[in-house]
Amino acid sequence: MTDISTNVTVRQAGRGDAEGLISVLAEAFFDGPVADWLVPDRSDRHAVYRRYFELVLNHGFDNGYVDTTADLSAVAIWYPRIEPPPNFLEHPAVLEAATGVYAPKFALLDAVFEAFHPSEPHHYLAYAAVSPEQQNRGVGATLLSHRHRQLDALGMPAYLEASNVRNRELYVRLGYRAGPPLILPTTGPTIWRMWRGQPDAARPAGFPASGPLPRRNAP
Repeated sequence: MTDISTNVTVRQAGRGDAEGLISVLAEAFFDGPVADWLVPDRSDRHAVYRRYFELVLNHGFDNGYVDTTADLSAVAIWYPRIEPPPNFLEHPAVLEAATGVYAPKFALLDAVFEAFHPSEPHHYLAYAAVSPEQQNRGVGATLLSHRHRQLDALGMPAYLEASNVRNRELYVRLGYRAGPPLILPTTGPTIWRMWRGQPDAARPAGFPASGPLPRRNAP
C-alpha cells in the first residue's frame, strides 16, 4: 500500500508560486542518471536547471495543469494529451538560451520521449518533484493521487516516464504498469514508460501503441 499523507493540502499553482516551484524542480532533479547525462558538469547544472525549469513551468501554466502543496514543497505538471500538444521547443533558440552547450541533449531527450509517446488519449505527467527535505513522507503520493482521482472520475488514463527504479516503484504502487523501457542514445540511462489505464475486460492489457494522437475535443 502507498502511504498517503493526511497533512498535505493540494491546490492549483499560480504564477506567483513560480520562483519556489522552480527551486523544487531544480533541486529534486539535480541528482540521478538523467541529470548526469544531460549536464555532466555539476558546476553548470544548477544554473542550467533553473533556467530550463523556468521554461518548463511557464509551459505548464500556459498549456496544462500545475498542482502544488500549500507549503510549495512539491509540484506536478500535467498535460491533457487528447490532441497533438503545443511544442514549447518549436523555437530552438529559446532552449539554447536556457541550456547553452547542453541544448542538443535536452532536445534529443524531448524528441525521444515524443517519438515513443502513447497514441491513446490520456493525461501526461511530465514532471513530478518533491523538495529533498520532504521526500519519503508521502507528499508525492498525495500530490499525484489528487489528480488521479479526477482522472478516474473521467475514465481517463495517465502516462509518465520514470527516470529511476525508486520512482518506478512508487508509480507501480499508484497503479501504473511499466511498458518497454527506453535507453537514451550515447550511453544514456534507462527510462521506464508507465501507463495507468482503466480496467476494461473488452480490451487487451498490453501497453498502448506509440504514434500521433487523433484530433478530438478535450473533456
